[in-house]
Amino acid sequence: MNFIVKQLNADAQENAAAPEAVEPTAVTNAPVAEPVVETAHDDFDWSVDKRNVSHYNADEKAKYDKVYEGTFVQINDGEILKGDIVGLTKTDAVINIGFKSDGLISLNEFRDTPGIKIGDLVEVMVVEKEDRNGNLHLSRKQARIFRAWERIVEVHKTGEVITGTVTSKTKGGLIVDVFGMETFLPGSQIDVKPVTDYDQFVGKTMEFKVVKINEAIKNAVVSHKALIESDIEAQRAEIMSKLEKGQVLEGTVKNITDFGAFMDLGGLDGLLYITDISWGRISHPSEVVKMDQKLQVVVLDFDDDKKRISLGLKQLTPHPWDVLPEGLAEGTVVKGKVVNIEDYGAFLEIQPGVEGLVHVSEITWANTPINAKEFFKLGDEYSAKVVTLDKEARKMSLSIKQMSEDPWSTIETRFPEGSKHKGLVKNITPYGVFVELEPGIGGMIHISDLSWLKRFNHPSDYVKVGESIDIIILGIDKENRKLQLGHKQLEEDPWNALEDTFAVGTVHEGTVIRKDDKGALVQLPYGLEGFAPNRHLAKEDGKSVGADETAQFVVIEFDRNEKRIVLSHARIWEQAQVEEKEAAKKEAKAEADKTKKAVKNIQSKVEKATLGDLGALADIRAKLEGGENEAK
Repeated sequence: MNFIVKQLNADAQENAAAPEAVEPTAVTNAPVAEPVVETAHDDFDWSVDKRNVSHYNADEKAKYDKVYEGTFVQINDGEILKGDIVGLTKTDAVINIGFKSDGLISLNEFRDTPGIKIGDLVEVMVVEKEDRNGNLHLSRKQARIFRAWERIVEVHKTGEVITGTVTSKTKGGLIVDVFGMETFLPGSQIDVKPVTDYDQFVGKTMEFKVVKINEAIKNAVVSHKALIESDIEAQRAEIMSKLEKGQVLEGTVKNITDFGAFMDLGGLDGLLYITDISWGRISHPSEVVKMDQKLQVVVLDFDDDKKRISLGLKQLTPHPWDVLPEGLAEGTVVKGKVVNIEDYGAFLEIQPGVEGLVHVSEITWANTPINAKEFFKLGDEYSAKVVTLDKEARKMSLSIKQMSEDPWSTIETRFPEGSKHKGLVKNITPYGVFVELEPGIGGMIHISDLSWLKRFNHPSDYVKVGESIDIIILGIDKENRKLQLGHKQLEEDPWNALEDTFAVGTVHEGTVIRKDDKGALVQLPYGLEGFAPNRHLAKEDGKSVGADETAQFVVIEFDRNEKRIVLSHARIWEQAQVEEKEAAKKEAKAEADKTKKAVKNIQSKVEKATLGDLGALADIRAKLEGGENEAK
């Protein structure tokens, strides 16, 4: 150190002598130099006494320089070092890392390790060697985060299971402290089941797997679900290796859908189809099974590759057809519920898994068509008689109509031919009306038997479904269970009485009620209708009789058997013209005959004609010829 002192003294002497060597120079308008302040040792000659100055050769000097430089620690910003706690204040810990100065770290960064004391060794990061105030800036928190990120990156590569503590809830998931660093746990990665209450996990310590990292922003995503799934996968592999068809397992209902129920078999899921839940028909699995219910089920089939297992519940009980009651036989009356309806009939469930078909032909004794979907309703109960029973084929046919006596067995006594009744219109077709007289008994009125006077395009123009109508029994077909009914026969045929009234050539007043391209339908007296072809609708002025117009019509055809009247309006005025011409012709002819007779009388009286007589004769002859021409 004496050498250093000596060097400093020499420098001071040089600096002290320097002002004396400089000559003053006059500068116009230059600022006045401040007066030199003398100190107590400015006149001291440091080179006088050299007894305390040590002299070293070059090798010794290099040796001691190296030792001196070794007393200083070389550090860089961002470097992680170990330091000793050399002091504690109320707010900070004083850390010595061997640098020229100590650093301070807030005690808040030691909250995870309470009870720190002087002498403890801690790992810190150099944030800044010198901040703006010249202090050493250290951080234990950033050192921990750096080390935590290194470990997180490593466990992400290895797939190692780590432990972390859920510190708080955030949007879409949870914040987890792993190795002192915050990571994100998405809500979808908490459990294999959907989780809605995130608060229940805050403060819990759980195991996780690092599933995603972002090196750029030092962000990591962890998953607890992945651990559960890996455990489940291991359990699945073990269960699948032991599976056999027909094996009975215990499972828990974890989900119910329209087509079945999913069951947890202890790490492996199986599907219980709706058709394998009950021998009877059910509309939804929830009718039999409930959520979280434990059930014994049988393995029906499984697929090792797709990890699919088909389960059955009903197969654990005997098939209902194999344990039918002994008293059930053909002719037995049973009671059942409608479980399915088709166009051809309805199925009644006698007991769960045992059904019988009521064909549409066995619904009623009536011979009219019946729509099963209109007659039956799901859930309705009916009593029926067993018609056929085949236990081996597991088929049964039932009859509802045989629960009552066949009404056709006494049809002749209750509905003899010629008897009159009132019936209900059940159906209408283009060719007739089906009428029910009583349940199981009915017949048809042909469209031609509805009215004597009117001709209908469709029976619905006369009567509607649901209306009552009076009928008369025209015929009975017991073998085919059909009745021939009539309605117009309740009255006498008016065509017989009106044949003279509407004889050909008679003229009647009529109203056109409908026109088409062929002609017009004309309403006549007494409720009759006639038809006038288009060429017979012509008027004398060249026009035609229009719809809703009333005019005179002459009957040109009357057919009682076909119930047809043909009319003409043109014939009326055409006939008048013909009659007028005939009358004029007869009158002219009569005049001519009278003139001829007069001429003959004159000729017979005059024997010799005179000149004057000849002139008179010529006049008579000219008159006679003129009359003949007019007659022609």
